[in-house]
Amino acid sequence: MDEILRAGGEAIRRKVLGDDYVDRAVGTSDAFSRPFQDLLNEYCWGTVWTDEGLDLKSRSLLNLGMLAALGRMHEFAIHFRGAIRNGLTDEELRAALVQIAVYCGIPAGVEVFRVARSVRDEMAQQGER
Repeated sequence: MDEILRAGGEAIRRKVLGDDYVDRAVGTSDAFSRPFQDLLNEYCWGTVWTDEGLDLKSRSLLNLGMLAALGRMHEFAIHFRGAIRNGLTDEELRAALVQIAVYCGIPAGVEVFRVARSVRDEMAQQGER
Protein backbone atom coordinates (compact mmCIF):
# COMPACT_ATOMS: atom_id res chain seq x y z
CA MET A 1 0.00 0.00 0.00
CA ASP A 2 1.19 3.48 -0.89
CA GLU A 3 0.71 5.39 2.35
CA ILE A 4 1.08 8.80 0.68
CA LEU A 5 -1.73 8.01 -1.79
CA ARG A 6 -3.86 6.51 0.99
CA ALA A 7 -3.46 9.54 3.24
CA GLY A 8 -4.00 11.98 0.37
CA GLY A 9 -7.02 10.01 -0.73
CA GLU A 10 -8.53 10.03 2.72
CA ALA A 11 -8.00 13.79 2.94
CA ILE A 12 -9.80 14.45 -0.36
CA ARG A 13 -12.52 11.96 0.56
CA ARG A 14 -13.08 13.92 3.76
CA LYS A 15 -13.19 17.20 1.82
CA VAL A 16 -15.76 15.89 -0.67
CA LEU A 17 -17.91 13.63 1.51
CA GLY A 18 -17.33 15.14 4.93
CA ASP A 19 -15.66 13.93 8.10
CA ASP A 20 -18.86 12.39 9.49
CA TYR A 21 -19.31 10.16 6.45
CA VAL A 22 -15.66 9.02 6.36
CA ASP A 23 -15.50 8.53 10.12
CA ARG A 24 -18.61 6.33 9.92
CA ALA A 25 -17.30 4.34 6.94
CA VAL A 26 -13.88 3.75 8.45
CA GLY A 27 -15.11 3.50 12.03
CA THR A 28 -17.63 0.77 11.30
CA SER A 29 -15.14 -1.29 9.33
CA ASP A 30 -13.71 -4.39 10.93
CA ALA A 31 -10.72 -6.63 10.28
CA PHE A 32 -12.55 -8.08 7.28
CA SER A 33 -13.65 -4.81 5.64
CA ARG A 34 -10.87 -2.41 6.72
CA PRO A 35 -8.59 -3.38 3.81
CA PHE A 36 -11.40 -2.35 1.46
CA GLN A 37 -11.61 1.08 3.12
CA ASP A 38 -7.84 1.41 2.67
CA LEU A 39 -8.21 0.43 -1.00
CA LEU A 40 -10.93 3.06 -1.47
CA ASN A 41 -8.73 5.73 0.10
CA GLU A 42 -5.60 4.77 -1.84
CA TYR A 43 -6.95 3.80 -5.25
CA CYS A 44 -10.29 5.52 -5.72
CA TRP A 45 -9.66 8.73 -3.80
CA GLY A 46 -5.84 8.82 -3.81
CA THR A 47 -5.03 7.81 -7.36
CA VAL A 48 -8.11 9.25 -9.09
CA TRP A 49 -9.49 12.17 -7.08
CA THR A 50 -6.09 13.74 -6.27
CA ASP A 51 -5.04 13.70 -9.93
CA GLU A 52 -4.97 17.31 -11.12
CA GLY A 53 -6.18 16.52 -14.65
CA LEU A 54 -9.76 17.36 -13.62
CA ASP A 55 -11.05 19.70 -10.96
CA LEU A 56 -13.35 18.44 -8.22
CA LYS A 57 -16.48 19.93 -9.80
CA SER A 58 -15.80 18.06 -13.05
CA ARG A 59 -15.18 14.81 -11.17
CA SER A 60 -18.44 15.28 -9.28
CA LEU A 61 -20.38 15.81 -12.52
CA LEU A 62 -18.86 12.68 -14.03
CA ASN A 63 -19.71 10.63 -10.95
CA LEU A 64 -23.31 11.83 -10.94
CA GLY A 65 -23.77 10.79 -14.57
CA MET A 66 -22.11 7.41 -14.14
CA LEU A 67 -23.88 6.56 -10.89
CA ALA A 68 -27.25 7.55 -12.35
CA ALA A 69 -26.62 5.45 -15.47
CA LEU A 70 -25.74 2.50 -13.25
CA GLY A 71 -28.80 3.05 -11.05
CA ARG A 72 -26.67 3.34 -7.91
CA MET A 73 -28.92 5.79 -6.08
CA HIS A 74 -27.36 5.34 -2.64
CA GLU A 75 -23.97 6.33 -4.04
CA PHE A 76 -25.64 9.00 -6.19
CA ALA A 77 -26.98 10.65 -3.02
CA ILE A 78 -23.55 10.59 -1.38
CA HIS A 79 -21.94 12.13 -4.45
CA PHE A 80 -24.75 14.65 -4.96
CA ARG A 81 -23.93 15.99 -1.50
CA GLY A 82 -20.25 15.94 -2.49
CA ALA A 83 -21.03 17.86 -5.68
CA ILE A 84 -22.63 20.60 -3.60
CA ARG A 85 -19.61 20.59 -1.29
CA ASN A 86 -17.40 20.87 -4.40
CA GLY A 87 -19.16 24.09 -5.38
CA LEU A 88 -21.61 23.04 -8.07
CA THR A 89 -24.45 25.54 -8.23
CA ASP A 90 -28.14 24.70 -8.26
CA GLU A 91 -28.23 25.68 -11.94
CA GLU A 92 -25.32 23.39 -12.80
CA LEU A 93 -26.81 20.51 -10.84
CA ARG A 94 -30.24 20.97 -12.39
CA ALA A 95 -28.72 21.02 -15.89
CA ALA A 96 -26.77 17.84 -15.10
CA LEU A 97 -29.89 16.07 -13.83
CA VAL A 98 -31.89 17.06 -16.91
CA GLN A 99 -29.08 15.72 -19.11
CA ILE A 100 -29.10 12.50 -17.08
CA ALA A 101 -32.86 12.24 -17.70
CA VAL A 102 -32.39 12.68 -21.45
CA TYR A 103 -29.50 10.26 -21.83
CA CYS A 104 -30.39 7.67 -19.15
CA GLY A 105 -34.17 7.84 -19.52
CA ILE A 106 -36.99 9.65 -17.80
CA PRO A 107 -37.36 7.04 -15.01
CA ALA A 108 -33.70 7.64 -14.11
CA GLY A 109 -34.36 11.39 -14.25
CA VAL A 110 -37.33 11.08 -11.92
CA GLU A 111 -35.19 9.12 -9.48
CA VAL A 112 -32.20 11.48 -9.53
CA PHE A 113 -34.44 14.50 -8.96
CA ARG A 114 -36.11 12.64 -6.08
CA VAL A 115 -32.74 11.82 -4.52
CA ALA A 116 -31.48 15.37 -5.11
CA ARG A 117 -34.51 16.84 -3.34
CA SER A 118 -33.98 14.52 -0.38
CA VAL A 119 -30.28 15.40 -0.09
CA ARG A 120 -30.98 19.13 -0.42
CA ASP A 121 -33.70 18.95 2.26
CA GLU A 122 -31.43 17.02 4.61
CA MET A 123 -28.56 19.46 4.07
CA ALA A 124 -30.89 22.41 4.74
CA GLN A 125 -32.10 20.80 7.97
CA GLN A 126 -28.50 20.29 9.04
CA GLY A 127 -27.56 23.87 8.15
CA GLU A 128 -25.21 22.81 5.37
CA ARG A 129 -26.99 24.90 2.69
